[in-house]
Amino acid sequence: MRRGSGEPGQASPATPHVWIDSDAALGEFVSASVGCGQYSIDTEFHREKTYFPRLALVQVRANGVTALIDPLAVDMGLVRPLFEGSDLAVLHAAQQDLDVLTQSIGFVPGRIYDTQLAAGFVGYSSPSLVNLAAALLRVNVPKGDRLTDWLRRPLTDDQRNYAASDVEHLATMKGIIDRELDARGRTAWADEACEELRTRPVGPGDPWDAWLRVKDIRTVKGRSRWVARHVARWREERAMDLDIPPRHVLSDIALLGIAQRAPRSHEDLSACRGVDGRLTRGTTGDDLLDAVEDALDDAEKGDLNFPSNDGDDLDKSMRPAVTLVGVWVAELARQSDLDPALLGTRRDIVELLSGTQGARLSSGWRADILGHDVEMLVKGRRALTFSTDGLVSGLRMVPVDGTD
Repeated sequence: MRRGSGEPGQASPATPHVWIDSDAALGEFVSASVGCGQYSIDTEFHREKTYFPRLALVQVRANGVTALIDPLAVDMGLVRPLFEGSDLAVLHAAQQDLDVLTQSIGFVPGRIYDTQLAAGFVGYSSPSLVNLAAALLRVNVPKGDRLTDWLRRPLTDDQRNYAASDVEHLATMKGIIDRELDARGRTAWADEACEELRTRPVGPGDPWDAWLRVKDIRTVKGRSRWVARHVARWREERAMDLDIPPRHVLSDIALLGIAQRAPRSHEDLSACRGVDGRLTRGTTGDDLLDAVEDALDDAEKGDLNFPSNDGDDLDKSMRPAVTLVGVWVAELARQSDLDPALLGTRRDIVELLSGTQGARLSSGWRADILGHDVEMLVKGRRALTFSTDGLVSGLRMVPVDGTD
């Protein structure tokens, strides 16, 4: 392990750390860290030019030592004893880190604490690491350059100091947040949310669902939905095979253009908006036309109404309730000093109203807050009213006609 610090005159302040680029050094660090109780972790990665993320750096702070681990030079499987032990991993905005670790090394920490997520239970709205450190600790964490190439070697002192600073304050911030959680009786809520995040499915989803992530997909109706679904599936699978972003295979504009026109020939295909010559020639053009043909065949046999991530499959009579419940969820979040996105998203509301099994608003800490209010509101046994009581104003839910 080689000690590192910033050179005089560098823009970023020196953050003490060790650089690990050998299996022997990594094994030594892991052995010394197992049983530490808790450790902090962050990752740097790239995925702008690839379908799968490329892990470029792993920062771990344990027992007062910050290690920058070079995954390009070591066997990352050596961290398994630390990740899968009983020690708690502290991260900030952990979703992408968990995704990258899962796809890069195949496993994630067995217990996690997300400072961004936990802070949402004490009044912070999805704070960045820089903002949360400034609010809780009055310290300035260096802001990273989003164009930094973390895969280059050797990394500059600025890069290494910035990376080390990402894990330097996490444990201290956790301690402050924990005291506030305990004072509000919300520790169990935060624990539940962190475990929900840790176990959430990550990585590539079902290619058949890729069409739901296409921008402006709500504008596509009827048989065009079938075409969009089939073409998006083809795009996703080809992107995975080539390890390039889906948009580099076929743009969203081109996908929507193909969905609308449903081309049956190379000439028709070339007339679709966003489709350039490379997509109409050879096997690529043939594959696209085959996807369209399969889609039209399925459309002849199936129901043209597909589910969407915006809830347009919800019964029309229930759609106004989505907006109404959304207003109440936002108000409850405000009254409870919670991050509104943490309590419930529009999709969560749609799933609850649709009776989807496992809907997030129907169980756990979210149900503790919402109780049976939403059910009563939708049934017309509760109403929302705006009231002002001294210095306090806002929405209240009240019984209708004396209902209980």
